[in-house]
Amino acid sequence: MSKQKPSIPKGTRDFGPEQMNNRNFIFSTIKKTFESFGFSPLETPSMENLDVLTGKYGDEGDQLIFKILNSGDYLSKTNLEEFNKGSKSFTREVSEKALRYDLTVPFARYVVMNHGSLTLPFKRYQIQPVWRADRPQRGRYREFFQCDADVVGTKSLLCESEIILMIKKALTTLGINDFTIKINNRKILSALAQLVGGKSIETDLFVAIDKLDKIGLDKVLLELDNKGFDENMKATVSSYLQVSGTIEKVVSELNTLFKDIEIGIEGIKELQEVFELTKNYNNNLESIELDPTLARGLSYYTGTIFEVKVNNVKMGSISGGGRYDNLTGVFGLEGVPGVGFSFGVDRIYDVMNELKLFPEGNSSNTDVLFANFSSEDLPFALKAASILREHDINVEVYPDSVKMKKQFSYADKKNIPFVVMIGTDEVAANTITLKNLLNGNQESLAIEDAILKIKEHLAN
Repeated sequence: MSKQKPSIPKGTRDFGPEQMNNRNFIFSTIKKTFESFGFSPLETPSMENLDVLTGKYGDEGDQLIFKILNSGDYLSKTNLEEFNKGSKSFTREVSEKALRYDLTVPFARYVVMNHGSLTLPFKRYQIQPVWRADRPQRGRYREFFQCDADVVGTKSLLCESEIILMIKKALTTLGINDFTIKINNRKILSALAQLVGGKSIETDLFVAIDKLDKIGLDKVLLELDNKGFDENMKATVSSYLQVSGTIEKVVSELNTLFKDIEIGIEGIKELQEVFELTKNYNNNLESIELDPTLARGLSYYTGTIFEVKVNNVKMGSISGGGRYDNLTGVFGLEGVPGVGFSFGVDRIYDVMNELKLFPEGNSSNTDVLFANFSSEDLPFALKAASILREHDINVEVYPDSVKMKKQFSYADKKNIPFVVMIGTDEVAANTITLKNLLNGNQESLAIEDAILKIKEHLAN
């Protein structure tokens, strides 16, 4: 029998040490940003009960949920009648659990289950993988990490303003400076639906508008035509989708368009307050765009919505989110408003890789390699290595006593900046020989002096 060639599922990836160091650089930066605004960490299970997830993402989102087959003889509890009803009905007979689609719905579930012990407003961040049964393509994977920050228990628009500040801080710290934060409000879109045909058309309208970037205006209008929108309705939508310009210009045009629709005026005022609060933080509105075409496909959003794109890079949004005042209500807990957003780490990684923004020398976690001369000198080397580790210096001891050329080649390939050499002379003098592989300098030092020199290098 021939041996099977190993592979991984499409839309998933392995990450080697260099990639993981770069990814951890992103995770660390985002984590520090979240914590600087008072957010606390949270984790939820990779799998959720299927009924927790379904019905929260719209019909198209529900189709992308990875279902998990029940364990054991899952077919024994089914029958032909259920099978004949179709896959949607039959799936519920053989699958009670699913991999989480995002981090927001599990967070809402957590809040409902623990609301009695939470201090409101509750600010949490969560950095975990999610799964979507999507068609893999550049920037779109079936398994990917999200970095979420959410606040529940307050309707204050200060939260929206701080989301803008967190997005700016994290991206600029990562070295991404040319980006656009697109902002809109679902109430404005609801006003458009009201103007065109009423609340019953909201879902069809929002889903179509959300595809504008991908398929263009003509195909959006064609999709609306297929949903039964007449010429007048399509003309109103088309006119709305072409509103653009400065924040002041867009606000003026939207005020004119929705002057008689209360929910539209309310949405516009909320956006204006968010912008004013952001300016009060001594932060300008640079990189912010009021985009009336922004819809965000998820059905649970009710207020301000966000999306972030890096300019001059062929990549979809790298961050998105919004307000969802009714999300916990579907789990039986009313009156807990929330707002949050998510960074897509995998897309940020691809952007930074394309723009060559990762720090040089980020491919190794080791600061010092202790060369292995002989078994006689090894006890002294091991003690010295332990002392360096006690001073928070990352140390490797080469495991085999082989030619120095091989050991130096190992350090060079791993981008390890220092090699320590210990022989008979060093043991007798209670010193170590420290070689800097970056500049070639080599000197004999007391261990304490070597620690100071290595720390100085690392600090720089």
